[in-house]
Amino acid sequence: MAMIDNDWLPALSQEFKKPYYKELFDFVKNEYNSTQVFPPSEDIFNAFHLTPLSQTKVVIIGQDPYHDVGQAHGLCFSVKPGVEIPRSLKNIYKELYDDLGCYIPNNGYLVKWAKQGVLMLNAVLTVRAHMPASHQNKGWEQFTDAAIRALNKEDRPIAFVLWGSFARSKKEMLDNPKHMIIESAHPSPLSASRGFFGSKPFSRINNFLVENGETPIDWQIEDI
Repeated sequence: MAMIDNDWLPALSQEFKKPYYKELFDFVKNEYNSTQVFPPSEDIFNAFHLTPLSQTKVVIIGQDPYHDVGQAHGLCFSVKPGVEIPRSLKNIYKELYDDLGCYIPNNGYLVKWAKQGVLMLNAVLTVRAHMPASHQNKGWEQFTDAAIRALNKEDRPIAFVLWGSFARSKKEMLDNPKHMIIESAHPSPLSASRGFFGSKPFSRINNFLVENGETPIDWQIEDI
């Protein structure tokens, strides 16, 4: 794993010393050595690398990485250039078009968002190829919960985006009145029509940021 080396390190350093993390590390290392795992090991902590704690303005919480070849690269909902846009992300783009008028791009590479302060954090950071949820309950959830708690403690406004029941289960950790919580149905094809479409999360986030003296997010992902 490419270790965290920015300002997330002091916030999470105690986690690396706990027994669960050693067990998690050994499990993940064995998985990479014995089978096909996504994302590539150097991409596991990309969400933290691309969005330092001090620069995080928005948090989008996913569940676990895409499990097909070439998709996952460490940011929830995002895929590498040249990879077919997943259905959930297509629905995110549709809502973004309806909400802010952003055109629907030809790729699903969301690094532009991450570099503006949008932390795209899966609760589980690895997955065995073609086996969704295969690395759940191995320790990743405890680690990423620690990151969410660190964000909750920040003495500045942050928007937390909770799409679907799994992400909404993290709400109990978010009790800082400075923050905003946006919750709705998940953008997956199975649930997007039950409250995700029409929820206007992107304009709500930007309005919140502007009201608090922050620069809004440029949500437009350009064609490649």
